[in-house]
Amino acid sequence: MKQEGLAVGILHHTIHRREDTAEWMIFIHGAGGSSITFKHQVKAFKPFFNLLLIDMRDHGYSKDLEPEYSTYDFDIVTDDVLRTIDYVGVKRAHFLSLSLGSIVLQRLYDRRPDLIESMIMAGGVFKADWKIRLFAHSGKFLSYFVPFRWIYDTFIMIVLPRENHAPSRRLYRLQSKKLTPTEFLKWLGLYRDFFSIVKRFYRRKLSTSSLIVMGGQDHVFLQAAQRFARKQAHHAELVVLEGCGHLCNLEEVQRFNEAVLKFLGKPVTPPVAVG
Repeated sequence: MKQEGLAVGILHHTIHRREDTAEWMIFIHGAGGSSITFKHQVKAFKPFFNLLLIDMRDHGYSKDLEPEYSTYDFDIVTDDVLRTIDYVGVKRAHFLSLSLGSIVLQRLYDRRPDLIESMIMAGGVFKADWKIRLFAHSGKFLSYFVPFRWIYDTFIMIVLPRENHAPSRRLYRLQSKKLTPTEFLKWLGLYRDFFSIVKRFYRRKLSTSSLIVMGGQDHVFLQAAQRFARKQAHHAELVVLEGCGHLCNLEEVQRFNEAVLKFLGKPVTPPVAVG
């Protein structure tokens, strides 16, 4: 394992290198999280792939990144990711995104489709229903009157409301404490072009093999993912993990990892080292 500090404009990232000729897998976490949200995938996937885990701007250890911006859009966030990928020297990779990370991946697909071998979207976001629109607009308004922590915790409860979602809620709340109020408001401002990106991606015809893994209890995003998978049936496969919520890679680790390995044509049991 190799952990990288912050060169100018480069996101903090961790590399697990199997061998030079191995395929790459790149991980993109959700808003408020960090690369630690993929901790259960590292052990399962590193026998087969070189892994690149990235902390997005303001998250994890990617603090005080240059250049600074007063507001964010998805091109700024995507530029950060692309600079880091190019810095590491990855030319093509499988991408695994979580939650809002799927929007970053959708923007990557718009701009650099040649970089993407396949897309795996856990808790993928494919359409903004009234609940998400209401939260985005009211969250910006409420930020003038209430602490940002209250707004974030409310969103977590909306997305992960059940008792069995509690471990996922705790992990995301813990990771989100690294965000300052100013950073949170910049990320909340992404809603301005969030809607146009998901709308454009939803309507376009995919040409890249894709896996969508959703929790059966994901009451906010599941229906849109099902519609998207039906629309993109030639290139998108949907796996629904019953009994878990939005952060399905954390709640159903074994079933999630097995679904991804099967999709990528890898054995569920890693190869045994010889010698």
